[in-house]
Amino acid sequence: MTIALTTVAVTALFWKLFAARQDVISHLSIATAYPALLLTAAALSLGPWNVLRGRDNPVSFDLRRDLGIWAGIMALLHTGVGLNVHLRGRPWLYFFDQHHHVRHDLFGFGNDTGLIAAFLFMLLLAISNDLSLRRLGTRKWKSLQRCTYWAVGLTLMHAVAYQHIEERHAAYELILWGVTAVVATLQIIGWWKCRSKASREM
Repeated sequence: MTIALTTVAVTALFWKLFAARQDVISHLSIATAYPALLLTAAALSLGPWNVLRGRDNPVSFDLRRDLGIWAGIMALLHTGVGLNVHLRGRPWLYFFDQHHHVRHDLFGFGNDTGLIAAFLFMLLLAISNDLSLRRLGTRKWKSLQRCTYWAVGLTLMHAVAYQHIEERHAAYELILWGVTAVVATLQIIGWWKCRSKASREM
């Protein structure tokens, strides 16, 4: 409930911060995109943060799972809204041009990466429960859960493409790259500490 209420509050905050967008659909697209980014960043930061503090870092724990679930929900909501921003009622034109050819421009690249990321978030949502962990087993479940990194990489490419497509203001760039830098730094430091610990125990 706390995460749900925080998500709603952050969505409202981004709605207010980027109120220059007068169109409701494009406004809602931005208001869902950045909460999804922040929730995903929070979920990815918890593991390294546990490692840095010398705490246990289990394969799955409730807080990280809940953050990931809400990140996935917001990402899928953003996808649904985003497919109606530029080409109202014609979502196929995000991926194919008017001659039914696959798009090979930056617009097509941004949409393709975003859609693939959305499918990966759907997979991650499907396995974000204790039943999946028990049935798949820890090793297989963790292997699937690592699709998070692919989803994040594709999301970053999607975001960068749309920074250029829509010629967004510097504030968008600052948030995107600031969050990316923090998460990447934590992930690298956490990986390095885990590797160093494993080397000492050999």
